[in-house]
Amino acid sequence: MPKPIILTSHPRRRAADMPALDWGAADARQRGPVVATLGDPSARNAIGTHAGSYALYRALAVASGQLRADHRPDFRNTRPAVPIGPFPAWSDPAKIVSMDPWGHLAPEMFADAIAAGRDIRPSIAVTRAHINMPELMQAMREGRLAPDGEVLLENGDACVTKIAIEPVWYLPGVAARFGIGETELRRDLFEQTGGMFPELVTRPDLRVFLPPIGGMTVYLFGDPAKLGVPQTRIACRIHDECNGSDVFGSDICTCRPYLAHGIEACIGMAQEGGVGVVVYNRKEGRALGEVTKFLVYNARKRQEGGDRAEQYFRRTECVAGVQDMRFQELMPDVLHWLGITRIDRLVSMSNMKFAPITESGIAVVSRIPIPDALIPADARVEMDAKKAAGYFTDAVPDAAELAIAKGRGL
Repeated sequence: MPKPIILTSHPRRRAADMPALDWGAADARQRGPVVATLGDPSARNAIGTHAGSYALYRALAVASGQLRADHRPDFRNTRPAVPIGPFPAWSDPAKIVSMDPWGHLAPEMFADAIAAGRDIRPSIAVTRAHINMPELMQAMREGRLAPDGEVLLENGDACVTKIAIEPVWYLPGVAARFGIGETELRRDLFEQTGGMFPELVTRPDLRVFLPPIGGMTVYLFGDPAKLGVPQTRIACRIHDECNGSDVFGSDICTCRPYLAHGIEACIGMAQEGGVGVVVYNRKEGRALGEVTKFLVYNARKRQEGGDRAEQYFRRTECVAGVQDMRFQELMPDVLHWLGITRIDRLVSMSNMKFAPITESGIAVVSRIPIPDALIPADARVEMDAKKAAGYFTDAVPDAAELAIAKGRGL
């Protein structure tokens, strides 16, 4: 007998089963759990489901019989490896709108409800690890870094706290952050995803949305207990994913060199008694995606006059319709979640990252550009174009320099 399809586009009769959700409340229990329960639609108080873009793989696992649809996680021994928070921003509904500040504590805070059968899942996980990058070994050989046996080991391993974060959007707050109405935001999210989530336009009572996009990973260098302490000095690199450079070392951009430089700065700050913070966002190709990114590469290399900074952003806009879709307005949320109110060394030249950080109330003491020696030859086009567009620099390229073809051909 075929199973009935249960639509979630309208409230069910047992709406009283839906837990209240008071975004910005002072503690987790007062705020209430984020429930994206699939087995009991009447208990849902959020649109979407956990795992972001990986939720479709869960659907395939269920469809192919590899996963039971009613599987419940066993959260024994999964608690955070180190405590994070709470910090004052967690109870400010305007400071954090794109992630659940209590997401790593859900199994602990709502243990009774989980034991009673409610499917409540964490959206944040905190663990400890070692990372090893050849650039750190090189920095040790050249004397820029020295092992201390705590942050950086003799074999080049860096000791880190790793935090994985799934996006959880509080729709009224997201709309306010972009200066638009919540109704307008809901409609465009609904229409521009092909009607994927009808609750966006039929369920105004559901104000939290778990979007099917990539999340972020935070790497902390130093003692996390020092976060939120006003005297703690912070070094920070906000990095947006670039698979070609970060993983495979493609030299058409500065992504991996700048990431490695940021990690080096974070280790240095931790060794000085502060905390280093690297935030790695899944926003491949300026959130345009890798297919669009490679199409733009071809267009840049084949255009009349060669690959030059003068046309750098224009070629992206010709293909994608915009220069950039990363929309950094939501990016400072994770910094507020970490209790950061001041960044002493921001390892970034990006004006699009600097502005929302400072506008959100976080002070930036100094900005660290990428050293010229770390810029790959084929990335000069990108760097000159960004400097001319407002990136932090001591020397802005003039029009004549921007017109010079610098990138190699295909």
